Amino acid sequence: MVARLTRIVPLLLLLAFVAGVVYVVAAWRYSPARAKEILIKAFTVLNVALAAFFGLASLYALSESNGDVLDLTLSFMVTALVALGITRICRAVFLKHNPSYRMKPMKAKRLRRWPWGRR
Repeated sequence: MVARLTRIVPLLLLLAFVAGVVYVVAAWRYSPARAKEILIKAFTVLNVALAAFFGLASLYALSESNGDVLDLTLSFMVTALVALGITRICRAVFLKHNPSYRMKPMKAKRLRRWPWGRR
């Protein structure tokens, strides 16, 4: 168990570093609430991509009967899925405290002057 945890530490450190850089840059460029929204969207996409990649790698390792690689890729996939779950919880808490971010501005539609066409 400890060996599995030590394998995912570099991935966790990389994700934490990316989160810090994205948040600092976005908070400097926009507001802190907008930075959190950007971070949540970015990490949702990143964690889904990581989970899909490591899931496919796990299937490949399973088809090749490579137990060591299967163990490694499954632990990385589980890490990505746990991070995705944490990201979704953070999104729910963010939307609870910032309900204005739930509704996005919509593009305005141009209304015709006459319902039967041009006059």
